[in-house]
Amino acid sequence: MRLFFYELHEGATDLMTDALLVSERDHTPEQFASMVNEARASVLDTFEEDTLVEGIARQLERDNDDFTYISDEKLHASMSVGMDEPDNYLVEQSDEFRSIVAELERSSR
Repeated sequence: MRLFFYELHEGATDLMTDALLVSERDHTPEQFASMVNEARASVLDTFEEDTLVEGIARQLERDNDDFTYISDEKLHASMSVGMDEPDNYLVEQSDEFRSIVAELERSSR
């Protein structure tokens, strides 16, 4: 089975939030944009999720049976990895913490 991945970005704040969706159908970028715009319009004033992209992703999942939103509650395991051995460990799942994406500027060493 071939899977296709789609991403939503919300960068209006200092923390950039993303949502990933997976589908067994290959949607053109234009088709995806149209579905996202439609979902956005339907949830803009009513979404209950923490971010707009989460609200849109959940709406896409509800409206289109071929989309699955890869949300934190669907993760089976999370692993922290690093250069040093103590930095490698399973992350305990908790309703108190969420995954976020942060864009960091790398130092030029």
